[in-house]
Amino acid sequence: MKKKNNTEDQDLFSTLTEGIKPLKQDKRHFRVHSKDKKQIEEKEQQLHADSYFSDTYQPHLPDEGAMRWNRDDVDSFEVKRLRRGDYQPDLLLDLHGMRQSEAKLELAALIQACIRQQSHCCCVMHGHGTGILKQNIPMWLAQHPHVMAFHKAPKEWGGDAALLVLIDIGDVPYRR
Repeated sequence: MKKKNNTEDQDLFSTLTEGIKPLKQDKRHFRVHSKDKKQIEEKEQQLHADSYFSDTYQPHLPDEGAMRWNRDDVDSFEVKRLRRGDYQPDLLLDLHGMRQSEAKLELAALIQACIRQQSHCCCVMHGHGTGILKQNIPMWLAQHPHVMAFHKAPKEWGGDAALLVLIDIGDVPYRR
């Protein structure tokens, strides 16, 4: 009985598949495409941002007064010079409306650009908003090894909604 059932199934299958042609095999080879220069630079910026900026690190920042910070090896007079406006920022970064992850990447890119262009001072505008960037950007800047000092910007550069940042670009004399 099983043999009879089997032959009926085969007959039914052959009538159903009558006239069907087999599919041709695609000859696509899946290989890794070479990355272009833009992708490599974005990956490098992501690596810099991830390696320098931690959300859990809490540097000692002032509770009262203007937001300011300087590295231990930097004279506090440099912070005073930033406050007075002795340094003019060469590069400006506007972070209004960005997410934290985007802001980290842009901040790392700004510091790298300052080093490439031999610029000692830059301005980071974070805005007022909900205060997330205003709170996190000083913590991120304090972690970066090339940031010497920062201070709340004077009114002409953004006031409470911006920071002037002093960058260590190496052994090049200061430009005033």
